[in-house]
Order: sequence, then structure tokens, then C-alpha cells
Amino acid sequence: MNVCTLTKQRSAPFYEKALKSGINTICIHKGLMPRDYEKAFAGTWENATVADVGKAAKDWPKMNFVIYHGALRPWLADKPDMEMAQFEKNSYIQWSTDLARIPEKYGVNNVYAEIGSSFASTAVTDPRFCAAFIGQLVNLMGPERVVWGTDSVWYGSPQWQIEAMRRLEIPDDMMKKQGWKIKLGDGRGSVKNKIFGENSAKLYRLDAQKIAADAKAFDHDMIAQMKAEYLAMGGERSNAAYGYIAKEGRDVKVG
Repeated sequence: MNVCTLTKQRSAPFYEKALKSGINTICIHKGLMPRDYEKAFAGTWENATVADVGKAAKDWPKMNFVIYHGALRPWLADKPDMEMAQFEKNSYIQWSTDLARIPEKYGVNNVYAEIGSSFASTAVTDPRFCAAFIGQLVNLMGPERVVWGTDSVWYGSPQWQIEAMRRLEIPDDMMKKQGWKIKLGDGRGSVKNKIFGENSAKLYRLDAQKIAADAKAFDHDMIAQMKAEYLAMGGERSNAAYGYIAKEGRDVKVG
């Protein structure tokens, strides 16, 4: 959805028609802007913030608003050390913190943070910042309002992201300083299971347990045959990431 129309009067017919048609979840791109966003996107960058989300959510309580990328402002966490320094100073992550504060500020429970691309980029550039980013969303919004995403069309297989999330935990000193109570926990524990799929299943009215029980293995199709041949030749799964590559000479933290 065009982010600039969330709270404008002409949005009302859209919401009304969507709800009447049984559509009660919309996904909106927010964040992921370059550091010079005010100049590069003069007159339009405000639409990438979450300034319009709270009011729209309050005005339309039957509509769910899923905010892509967790509204994280930095494009691919271009300088995570700067973002981390800001968080350490005042517990603020540009635009993402604004999103995390919406449920309490507006008294709503229909706003969700999707973490595609933002998680992938921060997990490999600065794991501690990644923990702050995810930890703040989980603790301020609640683990029921954070949903998984990978943007795998750009990154390739998301398996490495899945494994990174299973291993991610919020450092104890960060938990204490921020006064947070909710740890991310075991890789297959309650919080991460909610993020990985249970929350989205509820959003899209899917019975995850029934789907799993009824699922049939694709063990006779062409892809299964190709996989068998690949493994027979000694092939192993690759966790290589594709897409964004840091420029030569640039300092990148790898955790």
C-alpha cells in the first residue's frame, strides 16, 4: 500500500472496501532510507516514517497494519556503530523505536513489526545492534506483534537467517539497562515460534497445526529428484548470502 495515504481522508473507502471483502491485514513498507534521506527524498521521506500509523490503527481497529522492516531507518544498517551509539545513549533507534511505542502510545493492538531485510543486515553487520533492534520490538510491542520476514528474493535461501534468529539472544547487560523482561529464549521456544510463524498464522487466519498435520511430503516431484541427485553427488546445503556486499575497505563487524 502507498504509505502516504494511511491517514488521509481518501483512505477511508479503501479500508471500508477491504474490510467488507474480508481483508483485514495490510502490509506497508517503512524505513530503509539512506543517511542523506532528507536531501535525497525531499518532500517524500516523511512517508517512510511511522508518523501516520498510530492514528490509522486507532481509527480502524478491525484492520491490522503490518509494518515492513520494523520501520528501521538505516538502509541496510549502513553504519550500525552510529546507530548502536545512539541506542546506548538514549534507547532510541530511528523510526523503529517510534513503531515499537505505538501500541502503548495509542492504546492499540493491531500494529505489527515485520523484520525482513532489517534483521538480515543487522545480524551480520552488528549482532549486538540486531539484539537491540529485535529486543526493543519484542519488549515494547510484545512478542505477539513481531512477525518473520526475509526478503529472500534478494538474499537467496533464508536458511542462514533462520539459523541466525534461532541463535540470537539479548545480552544480559542490555536487558538490565533497558529494564526489559522478555528474553528471546530457545531457538524453538515460545517467543521465537511466535515470530517465525504463529503470529502470521493468526493474522491470516491459518490453522498451523492442521496444515502441518495434513502436509504431504513432496518426495516424488521433479525438485525432489533433483535434490536426491544433488545429494548423491556429495552436495551439501549452502548458507551463503546473496545480494548486498560491503564495499572494499569498509569496516564491517561480523558476529
